[in-house]
Amino acid sequence: MINLLRAHGSENQFFILDQTQLSTPLTDTELSHLAQVICQPHATSLGSADGVLVVNTTTHPDCLGEMRIINADGSEAKMCGNGLRTVTRYLAEKSNQTQFKIATPFMDLAVEQAPDLAPNVPAFSVQIAPISMAASDLPLHYHDQAVLNDQAVPEFLPDQTFTAIAVPNPHLISFVDKIDEAALGQLGQTLNAPNPHFTEGVNVSFAEIRGTNHLFVQTYERGVGFTNACGTGMSATSLAFARQFPRAFDPTTPITVQNPGGVVQTRVHLGKTAATSQLHLIGNGTFTARLTLSETALHQADITQVLVTPTTEEAAYQAFVASTVPATK
Repeated sequence: MINLLRAHGSENQFFILDQTQLSTPLTDTELSHLAQVICQPHATSLGSADGVLVVNTTTHPDCLGEMRIINADGSEAKMCGNGLRTVTRYLAEKSNQTQFKIATPFMDLAVEQAPDLAPNVPAFSVQIAPISMAASDLPLHYHDQAVLNDQAVPEFLPDQTFTAIAVPNPHLISFVDKIDEAALGQLGQTLNAPNPHFTEGVNVSFAEIRGTNHLFVQTYERGVGFTNACGTGMSATSLAFARQFPRAFDPTTPITVQNPGGVVQTRVHLGKTAATSQLHLIGNGTFTARLTLSETALHQADITQVLVTPTTEEAAYQAFVASTVPATK
């Protein structure tokens, strides 16, 4: 029998599949099919999820494993900060190590255990990289511009400015006085359908500045739609905030980032350019259930006979969120 974990970072929901326990790893086609089946709200009693985090072996030095991210629609993401925290916890507990690296498609990322946020709410700090504002890395096509930095784009929305950053997932960020969810959803849908500007789609985030080093971020995620939280989105938004609003940014302390699913912290170390800056995302890695099924059923994406064993961690996480600054708009 094979075990999967139901996990979340800031209520960004995932299933963790460790392929090292399989006699035959799933093919890419099988992984895509599994994600499309298991992430649907009717698939299990656990509700919907944003994707499947796949753990594989790796030969990269100092790395305990490789992480791949398969979105709920079956596509593959370049990175996932919230998911990386949950995989960090999984590998930390599996190896009894607290500081190591995890291989991702673009680079090996440094991760480590952080102080618990609250009783039964373990936390982890993960590196978010590589960083680029180059249009070619997003990719972005807008009047042949090399970058998009705090600029009005009337083709997107009037009366707002936008910044584009790849970390390496592509992100389009706009700071607003108050988030208009309908406008965010419409723009997210438009830029993730065939369009001339972001030909591979883009994650779209609107952010409110609520004080010094205090943000609220909501994201329409490529391949997912509205999500409770997007780790790379909050990280990219934190970098844009530090660069664009120096009077509201204190480089000596973490940035508190609220989201619809809770709260995280980011650390931003500004370099001379965005690419030479450093980003770290700090937040929960919560396991809410363990799923058991046969390897044959896994290959067939047959979850009709899955055994679900809930944990008690979600109650602890919700108590933590309730004790912090309210996490809703």
